[in-house]
Amino acid sequence: MAERPLRLLGDPVLRTPCDPVVRFDDALVRLVTDLLDTVQVPGRAGLAANQIGSGLAVFAYNVDNQLGYVINPRVTELSGGQEGPEACLSVPGVSATRQRAALATVEGVDLGQQPVRVTGTGELARCLQHETDHLRGELFIDRLDPPVRGAVMRKIANLA
Repeated sequence: MAERPLRLLGDPVLRTPCDPVVRFDDALVRLVTDLLDTVQVPGRAGLAANQIGSGLAVFAYNVDNQLGYVINPRVTELSGGQEGPEACLSVPGVSATRQRAALATVEGVDLGQQPVRVTGTGELARCLQHETDHLRGELFIDRLDPPVRGAVMRKIANLA
C-alpha cells in the first residue's frame, strides 16, 4: 500500500488549480494507485491529487463501497439540493454544514483514456463536488455562509 501524506491548509498546492492530465504514463499510474490506496484509509471519502502534492487533475473516491477515480473530471450535471455536514482531510478538526447539489455527475477519463461517468446522490454527490472543487484550488470552507465561515476560521485559528 502506498499511502501518501496529506497536504494541509496553508500549503500553496491546495490553492493552485490543477493542470489537465496530458501524459498517460507510468507516473500517472503511480499517482492513481497512490490516490486509491490513500483514500481507502478508514474515514475517508475522497481525495484530490493536490491533497497529496500533485498538480494534476485527478481524484479518487471511496463512498458506500464504491471505489474509483476520475482523470480530468468536469461536473456535467447538478440538480436538487442537500444541506449537510462537510469536512476535509486537508482542514483537520473542522466541519460545517454546507449546501451542495443533491445529485452530481462528473465525467472524465480513466488510465486507458476511456470515458468515465460517475453519478451520485447524497454523500457521493457531495464527494464528487468537493473533490472537483479541490482540483480548482478551492476548499469547502471557501463558500460557507459568512457567519458559519467566520466561526470556522476562528476555530482553525484556535487549532493552530
